[in-house]
Amino acid sequence: MTTSKPVLEISKLTKHYGGVKALTDANFRLMPGEHVAIVGDNGAGKSTFVRLITGAEQPNSGDLLLDGKKVSFKSPLDARDQGMETVYQTLALAEDLDVPANIFLGREITRINLGPLSILNHKAMREQSTSMLSTTGVKIQDMSESLRGMSGGQRQCVAIARAAGFAKKLIILDEPTAALGVAETARVEQIIQGLKARGIPLIIISHNLRQVFDLADRIYVFRQGRIICNRLTSQTNPQEIVGLITGAIDPASLAPEHAKITEETLEETV
Repeated sequence: MTTSKPVLEISKLTKHYGGVKALTDANFRLMPGEHVAIVGDNGAGKSTFVRLITGAEQPNSGDLLLDGKKVSFKSPLDARDQGMETVYQTLALAEDLDVPANIFLGREITRINLGPLSILNHKAMREQSTSMLSTTGVKIQDMSESLRGMSGGQRQCVAIARAAGFAKKLIILDEPTAALGVAETARVEQIIQGLKARGIPLIIISHNLRQVFDLADRIYVFRQGRIICNRLTSQTNPQEIVGLITGAIDPASLAPEHAKITEETLEETV
């Protein structure tokens, strides 16, 4: 047990689109250094949850606390400015630009700041990009190569290295290996494990239960727009998680300490 303050704490987060209840009364916590997985069937509310906590959409109700302070993000840039970095499935990379330009996209370092006529400091961006990639364990042989000539795995690694380099609070990864092959998936997972070793809190959304059990300390299960329970990976198994996702297992039938999202279970850490 730990008394550490949560990095991210969410209470009764709710989003309705007219009569459609996309997310209802979602409670969630992410502790320092913890890696948490979000799982659920399509339409369970996972994407809505991520859009709400990153400022892409606004909730109907609910509270979001970052390091114990109540925050309200009006856009993803607000969340980014507060130290939350998100790597979406689309990656948000510019294929015709090189690695440093992509890492500093929207955060360019300038020699002279004259608005649209600013002079960029390419040397500083290249040096800092090399440092970010090295810290994360990403290896790119030619930093001047455009991303168009790189594999999907290399692009994903660049996006994760960018997030890790700028994240001050936490990182969110949305299906980080969904479109990758076996070898590229293994490389991305190694990078995520490296983030764990560095104590960087992380939320991963994934349909890959093998990956979830390999990478996450805790699993939050979404079903029909609600978070129905959370489970320590060390105290559950893939069959139970599948049963919870599909409705074959009633969360109320679990042991009391795991049936609901309680103060005790939320404060456990590995």
